[in-house]
Amino acid sequence: MNTITIIGLGAADLEQLPLGVYRELTQNQSHLYARTLDHPVIQALQKEGVTFESFDSVYESHDQFGDVYTEIASRLLAFSRQQDLTYVVPGHPMLAERTVQLLIQARDRGEVALDIKGGQSFLDATFTALEIDPIEGFQFADATDLKREELQFLNHLILCQVYDSLIASEVKLTLLEDLPSDYPVTIVTAAGSEHEKIVTVPLEELDRRVEVNNLTSVYIPPIKKEALNHHFFRLREVIKILRSPEGCPWDRKQTHESLRKYMIEEAYEFIDAVNRMDDDHMVEELGDVLLQVMLHSQIGEDEGYFTIDDVIVSITEKMIRRHPHVFGEMTVDSSDEVVTNWEAIKAEEKGEKPDSILDSVPESFPALLQAEELQKKAAKVGFDWDTVAPVIEKVEEEWQEFKEARDAGDREEMEKEFGDWLFAIANLARHYKISSENALQRTNRKFRTRLSSMEKDAQTEGQQLKDYDLDSLEELWVKAKAKHKGAE
Repeated sequence: MNTITIIGLGAADLEQLPLGVYRELTQNQSHLYARTLDHPVIQALQKEGVTFESFDSVYESHDQFGDVYTEIASRLLAFSRQQDLTYVVPGHPMLAERTVQLLIQARDRGEVALDIKGGQSFLDATFTALEIDPIEGFQFADATDLKREELQFLNHLILCQVYDSLIASEVKLTLLEDLPSDYPVTIVTAAGSEHEKIVTVPLEELDRRVEVNNLTSVYIPPIKKEALNHHFFRLREVIKILRSPEGCPWDRKQTHESLRKYMIEEAYEFIDAVNRMDDDHMVEELGDVLLQVMLHSQIGEDEGYFTIDDVIVSITEKMIRRHPHVFGEMTVDSSDEVVTNWEAIKAEEKGEKPDSILDSVPESFPALLQAEELQKKAAKVGFDWDTVAPVIEKVEEEWQEFKEARDAGDREEMEKEFGDWLFAIANLARHYKISSENALQRTNRKFRTRLSSMEKDAQTEGQQLKDYDLDSLEELWVKAKAKHKGAE
């Protein structure tokens, strides 16, 4: 098995190259390959007669850097089957060198032997140039594969491989998702060499005024956490403070039981915003719903039972388990099949069968919605009419029984029969594939609109609705109905 010797050329010029590495490159000049010739050390060695075969042309044949690195590694492996060779890379072989990582994977598969020899990392020179201490917290990331959700803005952050203005532009756009446009960033080029250049500019000008090359990195200094209120950790921190001894007396005294009504109220307020198609209020009301989740989770943490981490891992793993057609090997042809699989997986997860098929329908559901869900459960086991005709007959039957109870003057029986009639109405809606909850909400909104219009009409006449008789109110109603027809 032949060997690929991998040598790092250091961060800057020939003066930083270790003597042993210099001798090896100048004395053994056969089969020398370079990822790129665009490096001061290679240019100096070329003047001394050292010849390299480069892979610069590979960069021009691919749109993605990942494809470039894969091809370079493949070519090196092919060459190594014929003879030993030396591969030189900028900086240190184990720092931001994807091709080296690919070669290591090939070595682990038994395809080649490797001899990795270090070179000076540009990070040492960069720390010196920026006068920062990484012990304070430091993150190093590849600008060509930047993932916003992985960036830690509370730490010193250095992005390497900012090769050109296109990458600089992509970096800028990513950072602008979290940082203000005038946030200062520092561009460091050829750190530690005689060509070292350090320029600090507002983030919005990162790709405009500054010239970049393959020796360029971008430094983002730590930002105060108060500027990251859109990050989840800040919300968690705020809620923890509110529940602390130094926090808010109202928040400290809350329990799961005392907060129950707020969870329901906030959910309904969000539904109102959806019904109004009011995006701004959707954001606000979703925040209020999330607040309830965070408060309950913090109470769980304070009492030592669970944390928001448990909540998140629970729902994350559930979504993965119940979507095997996305995260596994299963295939589905329709949304109905997705629902069927969901229910089957759910039943398997629950293990023991419930005492009743209705146990999964919460008794805390609104009555009309609960009626729909109960009927759906019953229908799944065949307890349902096949056609709508007998359902209509049942509605009429229940209404007749209500009238009999009314005529008898039995108020308790009236309430029972009225409930039966509403239950039958919900069943009728279900057979027509109508959500009775949504239908009634729609009528409620229509009533609100018309009555509000009547109030405004009365105000223009200097009166209130209570000043009108029933016939006059009916006229106002007809007018409001005509005014809003088509918009309701």
